[in-house]
Amino acid sequence: MRQIKTKKVTWIDFTEPSADEILFLKKLKLHPLAIEEFTMPSARPKASLYDHCLYLTIHIPLFDKENRRTFPSELDIVITDKYLITGHDQDIFQLRDFFVKLQRSKRLQAKYMSQTPGYLLYYIIESLLESCFPKIDHINENLDRIEEEIFKGNEKEMVHEISYVKRDILNFRRTLKPQKSVLESLARDKYPMVDKKLQEYYQDLVGTNERVWNALENAKEVIESLEETNNALLSNKLNHTMKVLTVFSAIFLPMTVISNILAMSATIPFGDNPHGFWIWIGIMIAVSFLTIGLFRWKKWI
Repeated sequence: MRQIKTKKVTWIDFTEPSADEILFLKKLKLHPLAIEEFTMPSARPKASLYDHCLYLTIHIPLFDKENRRTFPSELDIVITDKYLITGHDQDIFQLRDFFVKLQRSKRLQAKYMSQTPGYLLYYIIESLLESCFPKIDHINENLDRIEEEIFKGNEKEMVHEISYVKRDILNFRRTLKPQKSVLESLARDKYPMVDKKLQEYYQDLVGTNERVWNALENAKEVIESLEETNNALLSNKLNHTMKVLTVFSAIFLPMTVISNILAMSATIPFGDNPHGFWIWIGIMIAVSFLTIGLFRWKKWI
């Protein structure tokens, strides 16, 4: 547990709350349901009003570099008249950085913690949403790299890269979409712990969330278009390869038929001729050229 305390606001942050820390929450006289919610994982973002406190759950998109995937990290928030309490099972680096900056700077404490916990919550959520844009920029850089590689002729290698980026975008969208309703609730509904003046601030967060969503929608459309282009180029290469193999098979087919007929014949024409072997080789080559000429005349090659 760590905390920052000012005259008007106390911010307490938990990482994997222990039994002692849960006991500390009970001493703050939080509603039992809020404490239970705080200790149990929640699959969906939500906002619940209890006696003397407001409980929120939001999910933050984090990136796993080892497995190259985005995953949601749950952030539980409890707001009272004087306290803002945050809890999470995983290290949310955006939240950690914001906390450390406040802890080290009295000037920032005066800026962000001089009014009510509702104001501090606004700045926390704003920093978390703004941190999504560098992740989206990274996705766009991957899209540019994939596009470049596709048109360099590396379609086969890009199949896996496209799948990774599609999964990244999908998980990002899955994390952000449900919590739009929570932000809209803060901007619309009247909660005792959130000043009426703050509704305009939270409406601004709804707009930020929408901008993040629109950027993800654009990335989704781009990766789907790149996937279609990549598949079309792969299919074209495969068709060209099959066409070449088919042409070679058709050219050598007459030669194979002639050699099989000669093998079955008791008496081979030109068999007594000292140049018989080369005569038949010449005949086979001539038939092959006739086949190529027929294909060109039919515009098959």
